[in-house]
Amino acid sequence: MRNVLLLGALVRIPFFAGAVLLALHVVQTLHGSYVQAGALSTIVTVCIALSGPWRGRLLDRFGLRRTIAPSILVGAVCWSIAPFVDYVPLLILAAIAGLFDVPIFTVVRQAVIAATTEQNRQPALALEAVSVECAFMVGPIVGVAAAGIWSTTMVLFFVQMTLVLAGVLLWVRNPPLRSAADSDRSSSAVPRRSWFRIEFVALCIGASAAIAVLSGSELTFVSAIREFGAQQWLGVVLAVWGFGSVVGGLVYGALQRPISTYLLLAGLGAVTIPMAFAIGPISLAITGLVAGIFCAPTITASIDQMSRIVPEGGRGEAIGWHAAALTLGNGIGSSLAGIAIDAGGFPAGFAAAATLGIGIGLGLPLLLTLRDRRRSAFLEESATTQVSA
Repeated sequence: MRNVLLLGALVRIPFFAGAVLLALHVVQTLHGSYVQAGALSTIVTVCIALSGPWRGRLLDRFGLRRTIAPSILVGAVCWSIAPFVDYVPLLILAAIAGLFDVPIFTVVRQAVIAATTEQNRQPALALEAVSVECAFMVGPIVGVAAAGIWSTTMVLFFVQMTLVLAGVLLWVRNPPLRSAADSDRSSSAVPRRSWFRIEFVALCIGASAAIAVLSGSELTFVSAIREFGAQQWLGVVLAVWGFGSVVGGLVYGALQRPISTYLLLAGLGAVTIPMAFAIGPISLAITGLVAGIFCAPTITASIDQMSRIVPEGGRGEAIGWHAAALTLGNGIGSSLAGIAIDAGGFPAGFAAAATLGIGIGLGLPLLLTLRDRRRSAFLEESATTQVSA
C-alpha cells in the first residue's frame, strides 16, 4: 500500500500539471484564443470522465495489466505527436488519449481499498486524499514554472510521457486490486444491478456536490482577490486553502469512526459561508483555511462509504462512476459560481456554493430516510395482507 500511495502521489503531479499546460500551449505556442483553450480542456475532461466507468469495468473483469496495456500504447502514440501539431489535430489526439486514459485515480483507490480492512481503511484513504491535495497544489506551479523556462511543446511532451511511464510502472508493479480472500473466491466482476442502487447513486450525487462546492469556491477566490485588487495574493490564498484541506484529511484519518458523507458535505457548505464576508486577502485566507479543513474529509468519506456498499468485484466500475460524478460536479460548480458572481459579486459566489453543499448534504439523507420508511411500511402492509389471506 505504501508503494501504491507513493506512486499515486508522484503520478498526480504531472497529471495536474498537464491540465494547465494544455491551456498554456494553445494560447502561448499555438497563438489560439482562450475559448479554444477552454474547449480543449473541456473536451479532454469529458473524455476522461466518460472513460472512467467502462475502464473501471474492464479492471473488474480483466485485471490491471490487460486493462492498461492499450492505454499505455494509445497514450504513447497520441502524446508523441500531439504537442507538435496544430490545434485541430491536437484536439483529436488529446480526446482519443483521454478516452484511453490510464485510470490512475481508480487504480490507486482500488488498490488502497484492497490492501486494507474496514478498520484501517479510513486513515489510508485519508492519506490518499491528502496526496491528491498536495499534487493539486504542486502540479500547476511546476507546470507553469517549466513552461516559463522551456517551450510548452517540450514541457507538454515530457509531462505526458511521464504519465505514460507511470502506466508502465503500474503494469510492472501490478498491485492487487482485490483482497486475497476475494481473489480466491472469484475473479469475475459482480453484476452491476447488485450494487448500482439508490444508495450508490445518492453517494455519487453527494460527492459531485462536494466537488461543485470546491470548484465554485475556487473560481470565487479569483473573483474576490480581483475585487480586493490584490492579485499577487491569489496563489498564497489558494495555498492556505489547500493546506487546510491537508490538515483536515490528516485529522479525519486519525479518527476512530467514520463520519457520514452527507454530514461532512453540509459542514463543508456551512464553513464556506464566512468567506462571503471577507473584507480583504487576509480575512479571506483565514476563512479559507477553516473551510479547507472539510475538503479532503468529505471526499475521503464518500470513497470509504462507497467501499462498504459495493462488493470488491464491482469497485473498479464504481470508482469510475464516482470519478465521473466528481468531474461533473467540477463543471456544475464553476458554472453555478460564475452565474452567481455575475449577479452579485464574490459574496454571491460563495453563498451559492454554500447553499448547494448544505442543501444536498441535508436533503439526500432525508430523502433516503423517507424512502426507507415507505419501503418498511409497504413490506409491513404486504405481510399483513398475506397473513389475512
